[in-house]
Amino acid sequence: MAIQWFPGHMHTTRLAMVERLKSGIDVVIELLDARLPGSSANPLLAELTAGKPALKLLNKQDLADPARTTLWLDHYNAQPGTRAIGLDASEPAPAARLVTACRAMAPLRGGMVKPLRLLICGIPNVGKSTLINTLVRRKAAKTGDEAGITKTEQVIVLASDVTLFDTPGMLWPRITVPQSGYLLAASGAIGRNAYDEHEVALVLLEALQASYAAAIATRYKLPDAAALAAMPADALLELIARQRGLVQTGGRLNLQKAAEVVLNDFRSGAMGRVTLETPEEHAQWVAEGQAREAARAAKKKGRGKSRDAAPLDDPEHP
Repeated sequence: MAIQWFPGHMHTTRLAMVERLKSGIDVVIELLDARLPGSSANPLLAELTAGKPALKLLNKQDLADPARTTLWLDHYNAQPGTRAIGLDASEPAPAARLVTACRAMAPLRGGMVKPLRLLICGIPNVGKSTLINTLVRRKAAKTGDEAGITKTEQVIVLASDVTLFDTPGMLWPRITVPQSGYLLAASGAIGRNAYDEHEVALVLLEALQASYAAAIATRYKLPDAAALAAMPADALLELIARQRGLVQTGGRLNLQKAAEVVLNDFRSGAMGRVTLETPEEHAQWVAEGQAREAARAAKKKGRGKSRDAAPLDDPEHP
């Protein structure tokens, strides 16, 4: 099942972002989830902000695998016009680094004559509101663990010559990389009514089994991490349900509750420091998604040609 979620306010956000960019923005800040940096990067944003200096903030790095965070920082820092830094949005000292980084990326801006104008954006529930509250040292933005809390633009003065334009969390109209859709749902970036928690939990477990079987064993007090790594995800979910005592009347396992446990443990960091993708893995998923989209477009085009050619088969039109 492909996961899609693009509420009406996100379309409004897209239009507002286009207008804001036209009015003049010096640096675009994109907040990413350090546990899924590629999947949480908005391809629509890259299209809208092409040519602008880009600061990629890998947020929640305290929940991510440090070695993989380094891989992702190197990946983004190798891109032209881009700088990337790791961040824990709840800590004031690292958060303040972004202003310094933005000044360095727009050296001709600053001062009262040419104030520095920043646009910050990201997917829903990536921690943007928490970061802004940390920057201004007060509660300027609403926070919560539900995607889509912020729905209107906010203008925040960070310094006498630095203005930050905060946009609501925004996904893209069509997610063409299925694996990314599942990981976004697992992270809480997609509204709960848009996916099946049991299905998403199975995909999440498969991703964790590949590199973090020991973390699963520790969290759920399960023996033999090596065996867990090779176990089908649905069997592993059943094992977690039994271990947690999630049994319904008649002895049936409550797999829905087990799925909720797994998702909540990942989102809260109870699984330990894990990252669900590497730059190479994500690039492969994107390439596969592009191939599927090309095949889909070709098939659609072929159907259109067939319809156009249909009258030629009519005996009255030889």
